[in-house]
Amino acid sequence: MRRLPVLAPLLAVLLAPGCRPSLELADLDGRTVDPFEGGEPTAFVFVRSDCPIANRYAPELTRLDASFSSKSGRLWLVYPDPMETAATIRAHKEEYSLTMPALRDPQHDLVRLVGASITPEAAVFDASGTMIYRGRIDDRFPTYGAWRAPTTRELAGAMEAALDGRSVEPAVTTAVGCFISDLELSAER
Repeated sequence: MRRLPVLAPLLAVLLAPGCRPSLELADLDGRTVDPFEGGEPTAFVFVRSDCPIANRYAPELTRLDASFSSKSGRLWLVYPDPMETAATIRAHKEEYSLTMPALRDPQHDLVRLVGASITPEAAVFDASGTMIYRGRIDDRFPTYGAWRAPTTRELAGAMEAALDGRSVEPAVTTAVGCFISDLELSAER
């Protein structure tokens, strides 16, 4: 697979619904993976091992992965911190019992493709490769530092819609958590 220029995947998603994006990222074994390969509904959840809000979602993410993957969908954890090694990510996954596969995105290619800015933040693509949702997992964290029992489950709804070939409303919600832009600063040092 060839690596596309930064704007090309974004334009493929925004301007040509149904054109499956192509993107190469590294898995934890250093192998190149195109997470869109296979033509199945795909969900990405951006996480950081040092983000307490992302870590609180670990049980929910494991539950969502079990449900989604049993219905021919795929959920990926995406680690955008360039400083997190594969060993650090493996330890994080083990500590929080995260069962889904993980990708490293140190150059923020997938971050830019979906417009992610927070961890945890999710993006869901239907089987044709169209992004149908980006935003929070649920409304458990209405603001940073405050949490409650969730009353909405946007990511679960978007994943079900992707499996059923439906659109999602709202298609974008605001995630609360740790900023991905902070990582770009640490990568420049």
